[in-house]
Amino acid sequence: CLWTLAAILRETLRAGPAPSAGVLKKLLAPLDAVLEGFYNAILLHHFDSHHYTSPYSEATNNLISFIELLEALLASRIELELPLRCQRILFLKVSYVLNVISSSVPYVIKKKFILLLKKCVLYKSREDARSGSLFLQTPSLSEDMLVLSSAVLQVVNLTWLDQIPLSGKSSYFGSSEAAPGHNSQGGSDQTVLRALSLVVLKALEFKVHNSATEAEIK
Repeated sequence: CLWTLAAILRETLRAGPAPSAGVLKKLLAPLDAVLEGFYNAILLHHFDSHHYTSPYSEATNNLISFIELLEALLASRIELELPLRCQRILFLKVSYVLNVISSSVPYVIKKKFILLLKKCVLYKSREDARSGSLFLQTPSLSEDMLVLSSAVLQVVNLTWLDQIPLSGKSSYFGSSEAAPGHNSQGGSDQTVLRALSLVVLKALEFKVHNSATEAEIK
């Protein structure tokens, strides 16, 4: 079901802006509350269970299908002037994703979620892309980005980054020690390192631009 819905969304987006908006609204509006329920139920799950120990397990595959659906929902957001809740949920409840990333799920899941966060911080509405402004003009997106930035900075201020592996087997973020038997030159996943760094920098940038006082910025 997750895979089918994601595939339909992707095909709808290929049809172009004009037809997409009407179709997306018809498709997603009745599912809005259902998809938020899915998000809550799936991502509030206890990922330390034995079902997620293998990257090839059915549970892991289901989670990957859900990530692909979240990607399609994020991509579809640009077609609707007023995005639906299911298209905003990734921003509004990003703490669930941050918790999954620091849990014991297989590395492939962590990496997919980190790259999805990168897409979120780089996301622009059609109006913002047209205006070429560095600051977001769309109120709902500006509000969502502020929620996401605050949540990211909150966990980064704690020990969240220390729990993020930079490869399937080797060193952790900020660690200079190579794992036993690993070449310290090629141990880190540079894609994840760059994506994580960008997420933190963009969150910081957005928070600073939207802070009211100098004390808040500091």
